[in-house]
Amino acid sequence: MAKRTASAKKQARASVRRTLRNRAVRSEVKTKIVKARRSLTGGPVAESDRYAIALEAIRALDRAASKGILHRNNAGRRKARLARQLVKLGGVPASGAAAASSGKSKKGGPSAKGGPAVAAGKAKAPDKKTAPKKPGSK
Repeated sequence: MAKRTASAKKQARASVRRTLRNRAVRSEVKTKIVKARRSLTGGPVAESDRYAIALEAIRALDRAASKGILHRNNAGRRKARLARQLVKLGGVPASGAAAASSGKSKKGGPSAKGGPAVAAGKAKAPDKKTAPKKPGSK
């Protein structure tokens, strides 16, 4: 085996630490999803608890996606499946599930990256363009 530089050895150690941490987060997310599915499909659980358990799983998915542990599309797909199951059982109305699971609407809502700040900025943009420019000002 070739010699390893000190920085390569350090990166290998860091990689092991990250792998363990990421594995723990992934395991936690999977556990919460399984608990949510079980509460939705069978088990003697109160209606409010079903919604709370599903919401907890959705939050865990969002956290994992924001940290980069799960791909955002993967997290979105899993959230959509949970929300669909929740709506199917009548846990929450269809429009409420979409808003609770993704935090945005399909058309015209704020984007996932920008949030409300970007949406507010987009609303102000046409005002700047319509104002006439003064000659000689920068």
